[in-house]
Amino acid sequence: MENLTLTTEMIVVLGLLAFTIFLFVSEIVRVDLAAILVMVLIGLIPLVFGVVPLLPELGELVAQDELFSGFASNAVISIIAVMIIGAGLDKTGVMHKVASFIMRVGGTGEKRIIPTVSGTVGVISSFMQNIGAAALFMPVMSRISSRLGIPLSRLLMPMGFAAIVGGTITLVGSSPLILLNDLLPDDMERFELFDVTPIGLALLATVIVYFVLLGRYVLPSVGAQPVATEGTRDYFQRVYGLSYGIHEVRIAESDPLVGRTVADVERETGVAIVGSHARDELRMAPWTGYEIQPNSRLAVLASPRRMEELSRHLKHPPSSDLDVFASALDSSQSGIAEVAISPGSNLAGKTVTEVAMRQTYGLSVMRMQRGGEVYREGLRDIPLEPGDILVVHTTWTSLARLEKDRDFVVITSDYPREELRPSKVPHALGFLAVAVSLILFTDLQLSIALLTGAMGMILTGVLSLDDAYNSISWKTVFLLASLIPLGMAVENTGTAAWIAQNTLEMLGTVPPWVLQATIFALATFFTLVMSNVGATVLLVPLAISFATAAQAAGMDADPRVFAITVAIATSNSFLIPTHQVNALIMGPGGYRVKDYMKAGSIMTILFGVVAMFMINLVF
Repeated sequence: MENLTLTTEMIVVLGLLAFTIFLFVSEIVRVDLAAILVMVLIGLIPLVFGVVPLLPELGELVAQDELFSGFASNAVISIIAVMIIGAGLDKTGVMHKVASFIMRVGGTGEKRIIPTVSGTVGVISSFMQNIGAAALFMPVMSRISSRLGIPLSRLLMPMGFAAIVGGTITLVGSSPLILLNDLLPDDMERFELFDVTPIGLALLATVIVYFVLLGRYVLPSVGAQPVATEGTRDYFQRVYGLSYGIHEVRIAESDPLVGRTVADVERETGVAIVGSHARDELRMAPWTGYEIQPNSRLAVLASPRRMEELSRHLKHPPSSDLDVFASALDSSQSGIAEVAISPGSNLAGKTVTEVAMRQTYGLSVMRMQRGGEVYREGLRDIPLEPGDILVVHTTWTSLARLEKDRDFVVITSDYPREELRPSKVPHALGFLAVAVSLILFTDLQLSIALLTGAMGMILTGVLSLDDAYNSISWKTVFLLASLIPLGMAVENTGTAAWIAQNTLEMLGTVPPWVLQATIFALATFFTLVMSNVGATVLLVPLAISFATAAQAAGMDADPRVFAITVAIATSNSFLIPTHQVNALIMGPGGYRVKDYMKAGSIMTILFGVVAMFMINLVF
């Protein structure tokens, strides 16, 4: 093997690496700006060395025409495409349904949601690129965060780490493992598709157990959305003295409510029945003449006092934890709002019952304010007048429709105006299937396969072009694209090979496991500062060479085991957000570099210990 010497180019690249790490850790500037700055320096430094006296001559670290090639790289274009695909699935309501299913299976607690989602994402990423699996579940995690009130930062990192390690479950789950057999000598036995499965499953289990047990200590609690100065509940409590809560009530066969109409129950108890579920049929804002069925469930909106009075007549106590109504009544879908009867409204002089307010407009009236007087009782029998302000429970879709109705003036303006396109579900799922099929069954680049799905969604109207542009996290794009030239410089100048060679030579004669652990550590380091593909191409031949030399010296060092060690170690990328998945979740999760270092440092050690143990156990 040729003995490499330290050159001026290598010294400069090592300085740039140290400077990049300093900027990331200190966060003097935003990480995306830091990455752009380093990219510009890579282009400027050779010019500076050429014009400043006494400085030695310096060749190009990266060719000028390749400096911005990261913006057209397979990785960056893939990230853009999966963001668009994820937005398309979310726009059709598919992700909303997936989130509801996950909450039914995994419950509503953080310690149950994390294993459910992480396990699912990990398995999916074993057959498709981990960036694709992570992006697919980004909207799901956003929905779950919004609905359960769990900060998104406590959900995205476990999901992202699981997507990364999921790539080690099969030989097609990550680019290094796909490349591995091509880098082996002709006389060496090839690895089969599921040879690494026990290792990958053990690593996935490690991620899940780690975050379940230590998540509350290592995960940040960052609010992804700005918090209003006064919440809806606080506002209506202050203005109307309205302290409301939604409970799910189970109706037994012997309950006195059975056979009574919604109107009767609401008139006698003062509660509002905003949903019913009987015989697998879910009704929101049920008709006032609807008769309550035995063995059914009701979603009841009431003050604590009214709820307590109602519970005295029920066999089963009401629950504040929603089950069958969790999806329909989450805060992103419905809530409390104010609407006013407009001047000249056709509703003037009619009562709430006469206009069938709930059935016709989707409004469950809870309070009414007329001038300085607030009506809390007998609302159904009071004729409406122009200027009356109604406090209602409604879906945001219904409220948006009222904005176009001249009989009402919608006072509540700060509510989700998401326009879902359920009619486009077949198009969205169809082009998702096309993209996944191209990834699994063809040799197309990942970026082309994913862009096919993204373009299909835009052309069929799942997303408008503006929606597609808005779905892209440009911070993520610039962060990843600007770091790619640094990885190219590390590889082009021979810096990576020099570090690897000198590190291994310094070890001298050591036990095989020490040599293997060093190879693992080098692969982990190189993956943080260059592409995992580049690290694999560089280190697999080196690892085989050193294992062969150790074997010739009488040590029990299997070159095949050393090769798989490199391919697995290149997934050990948790310390800083240079991996595509970590870069993808950084913006939406509100993460900082120190958050990755805090959670990722322990994960890096656990990954190394478990991977080394399992590699030697299996092979």
